[in-house]
Amino acid sequence: MLSKIAILGGTFDPIHLGHLRAALEIREGFGLDAVYLVPAAIPPHKTRTDIAAPEDRLEMVRRATEDMPVLRVSDIELKRQGPSYTIDTICAFREKLPPKVWIYLILGIDAFLEINTWKSYEDLLHIVPSIIINRPDAEGQIQTSLSNAIETLMRSGELAGYECSMETPCYTHCDKQPIFTYNVTPMAISSTQIRRLVHKGRSIDFLVPPPVKDYILARGLYR
Repeated sequence: MLSKIAILGGTFDPIHLGHLRAALEIREGFGLDAVYLVPAAIPPHKTRTDIAAPEDRLEMVRRATEDMPVLRVSDIELKRQGPSYTIDTICAFREKLPPKVWIYLILGIDAFLEINTWKSYEDLLHIVPSIIINRPDAEGQIQTSLSNAIETLMRSGELAGYECSMETPCYTHCDKQPIFTYNVTPMAISSTQIRRLVHKGRSIDFLVPPPVKDYILARGLYR
């Protein structure tokens, strides 16, 4: 029976070893029963028009996790009409799961820095604790430190009222859910980098799981 889970959403275009390693480390670090990987149908913050079809991205996530039962795949955003807003996904999970199941939201620092542009982000901070992780940028470079980024948001007002906890690596608020920071193993891998390599006809071995590589090549994705 589930008691604690986390949700990791994303475009997953394609999913890679950095995504999987981060999910596994967070599951262990927070004592979670499972991490749900949720491919977005229409990512509201992506301006690219060449994103792989939702069905292809979902299938790649399924193939990437088929031998890892603690990593589960949800097509909840693919079944919903319109843009894939995180607040709607969290509410849908909350309606689907028993009330006693504790839900965390995993966000890369790149996404979290734009949280003030998200739909109902204040409501999101009220209903779900967040786990913010370090992420590589499109060039594969690890981004700014988590604490510096969050403190910048605190100073600018988006996280007004949050305070740094001296006991655990998290930020607390009297009314809102805590924001945890968690440094996962820095893997300089990005989906952008992988798409470029495929387009150039170069190897993506050891960047994605073999079943994902086979699917990309068989489907002719990113050519």
